[in-house]
Amino acid sequence: MSNSDLRYDIIGIGNAIVDIISHETEDFLIRHQLVKDSMSLVDEQAASAIYDEMHPAVQTSGGSAANTMAGIALLGASTGYIGKVKDDELGKFFVHDIEAIGVDHLVKPTSSGPPTARSMVLVTPDGSRTMNTYLGASSTLYVEEINSEAVASADFLYCEGYIWDVETTKKAIRLAISIAKEAGKKVSFTLSDTFCVERHHQEWLELIAGPVDILFGNEDEYLSLSGCQTLEGAIDWIRGQVEIACITEAQNGSTIVTAEHIIGIDAHEVDRVVDSTGAGDLYASGFLFGLIKGFDLQICGKIGSQVAAEVITHTGARPQSPLAEITQMY
Repeated sequence: MSNSDLRYDIIGIGNAIVDIISHETEDFLIRHQLVKDSMSLVDEQAASAIYDEMHPAVQTSGGSAANTMAGIALLGASTGYIGKVKDDELGKFFVHDIEAIGVDHLVKPTSSGPPTARSMVLVTPDGSRTMNTYLGASSTLYVEEINSEAVASADFLYCEGYIWDVETTKKAIRLAISIAKEAGKKVSFTLSDTFCVERHHQEWLELIAGPVDILFGNEDEYLSLSGCQTLEGAIDWIRGQVEIACITEAQNGSTIVTAEHIIGIDAHEVDRVVDSTGAGDLYASGFLFGLIKGFDLQICGKIGSQVAAEVITHTGARPQSPLAEITQMY
């Protein structure tokens, strides 16, 4: 694709990670002193130690923003992804896997530096997922690797909170945000994890007060960010700070908050939760796809709920049934 042909509905930016997903017992988490249902950053040695004890695993291209872009592509919109991998076996797998879904990978793999990032995702019998992530090459995304023309072409930019942990990648994501805003496009951001909220609390308050138009997060993340003790308090706090705030509440559905409206969305029922990995990422896919297509917020939330419901019925953060069938309902 030539530069003059660049045009996307949405571009995501985040840590390009290969997810290695296995089902483990609660004892596995205790033995490795892991905090259930959280994301922890680990070094290469710790990643290897966890990997060596894991049961047979499913491998897929992952990372929060990558999962969201994959969902949007499968729903039928044009997507690009900015996330860095090394030109190693996992890196080649990542690029092939995400482009096969229909997402353009917009960063050339590097031939030097640390290996491609990987996340050991441990799914316990209740469907909770505990992620142990080695960031590797994904943490060396530099400002010169941001495709300015592609970012400016997209109607929406989607940024993940997980990428905020390293100064170089933080500068890159700030550049992408500024390019999108200067082009008059919408910036969306996901809080990603309560630990991320705690680590970057003040910076994220400034982001929300500034360039962020659409904010995603679950109930715990909003409580942590707002300092409120109740969901109602967090809703009052975020109301009017961003154009749209989406709060996911697991089996209780989600709440969409604007300055004028508070919209409750029911959870889409499933027979059994197998693996909650990617539920929030895919909710964002459905919601943003609805915005891309110009649907009202109620329908955007319903699509988000349906797409999230699909992904929790099987192992892994990528849909396994045709998502285009969902959009035909609207």
